[in-house]
Amino acid sequence: MASPAPDAEGFDTRNPLTSLTLAELRQRTSVKWRLHPPDVLPLWVAEQDTPLAPPVADALRRAIDLGDTGYSHGTEYAEALGEFAAQRWGWHDFAVDRTTVVPDVMMGIVEVLRLVTGPGDAVVVCSPVYPPFYAFVGHADREVIEAPLGPDLRIDHAALDEAFRRARAQGPRPAFLLCNPHNPTGVVHRRAELEAVAELADRHGVRVVSDEIHAPLVLPGAHFTPYLTVAGAENAFALTSASKAWNLAGLKAALAVAGPRAAADLARMPEEVSHGPSHLGVIAQTAAFRAGGQWLDRLLDGLDENRALLATLLAKHLPTVTYHRPEGTYLAWLDCARLGIATATATATATAELGGEPGAASDLAGPAKMFLDRARVALSSGHVFGTGGVGCVRLNFATSPAILTEAISRMGRAVEARQASAE
Repeated sequence: MASPAPDAEGFDTRNPLTSLTLAELRQRTSVKWRLHPPDVLPLWVAEQDTPLAPPVADALRRAIDLGDTGYSHGTEYAEALGEFAAQRWGWHDFAVDRTTVVPDVMMGIVEVLRLVTGPGDAVVVCSPVYPPFYAFVGHADREVIEAPLGPDLRIDHAALDEAFRRARAQGPRPAFLLCNPHNPTGVVHRRAELEAVAELADRHGVRVVSDEIHAPLVLPGAHFTPYLTVAGAENAFALTSASKAWNLAGLKAALAVAGPRAAADLARMPEEVSHGPSHLGVIAQTAAFRAGGQWLDRLLDGLDENRALLATLLAKHLPTVTYHRPEGTYLAWLDCARLGIATATATATATAELGGEPGAASDLAGPAKMFLDRARVALSSGHVFGTGGVGCVRLNFATSPAILTEAISRMGRAVEARQASAE
C-alpha cells in the first residue's frame, strides 16, 4: 500500500479507490474476491475496493485493545446518524427515540414488514430492483407485486397507483418497499417524486418502508431526500446503515427509524431482534457517521471521476451498450440488449434464494454470463432484478480507475471476438 498523503491537518487526501493494488485486494477473503477464480475481475457485489476509513479503523482498534467485545448498549449509533443526517441532508428533526438497532438493513426490513403486514399481504416494489427484495419478502410469506420503473428508470406513478390498487385488493395491510436511492439504477428520487409516492400510499392505505442504505452515496449533481422528511410520510419507516458508504458489510448493525405515527409500531419490534447486531458493528458504524465525513467526501470525488471514466470507456469499447448515468450509489446499470446476446427469461423470484447478491455462475445469464466466460469480468446479471432487467447488467465501479479500465477493455475485446466468430 502506498504511503499516506496527508494535508496540513494530517488528513489523508488520497482517493480511497486508488489506495490498494490488485495484489492487495486479492488477499481479501470476502465473497467479492473469493467467489470467482483469481483471473476474474469482480465488479458485481456491493463491496468497495477501499481501505477502511481511518476513524473507523481507529475505533475498532481501540475496542480490540480494550477487549470491548461485549453486548452493545445505548443510543450513540442513532445519535451519530442524526448528526450526519442534519449536516448532510438537512434532517433536523431526526428523533433518536423513534429508532431501534437491527442486525442489517434487509433483516430490519423483514422485521418491519412483519409489524405492519400479515402473511399473504402484498409488498410492492419498483422493478428492476435489488434481488433480495424478492427473496426476503417471499420467505416472509408476503407476495411481491411489481410496479415497473418508467423508460427513464424513475418511478412511474401511474404504474405505482395500479400496483397499490392490486395490493390493496389482495389483503388488508399492503406495503411498499421503496429503494431510496434506487439499486440498481442509481436514480436518486426527487422530493416531488417522493411526495407523490406519499400521496398515493395514503390514498390506498399502503405503508411505506424505505431502504436508504445508499443515502450517503449521492454523487455531485443530485441531493438525497430522506423519505421520512416528506409530507405524508408520518406513518412510514426508513432503514439505513453506514454499510455501503464505508464498506462495512461484515460489521453488522443497522437502524430502523419510524415516522411519528409509526412509533407505536416500531415499539412492538421483538426484543430478540436487537440482539442480532454486532457490538463491533455498532462501534464501526457510529464512527463512520460521526467522524468519517472527510473520507466519504474523498470517496465521492473518486466515484464521480469513475462515473465519468466509465462513460468514456463504454463509448470507446462498448458503444452499443446504453449507460444510464447514476446519480447515486456506485452501481451502473448497463443495457446490453443491442449486443444481441441470448438472455434469460427467469424472474428474480426464482433466483437469489439465499437473499444475497447474485454472482455465482448459476445466477448468470445473457450478457453477464458472456462477460464472465469470455472477458473474465464478473457482473450482476440483470434478469435477477425482476421485470425490466433482462438484457442488462449491473456493474460496481467502486474500484480503481486501472481495474475499471482493464475490465471494460476486456469486455470490449470479448464482444469483438464474439462478433468476429459469428461472421
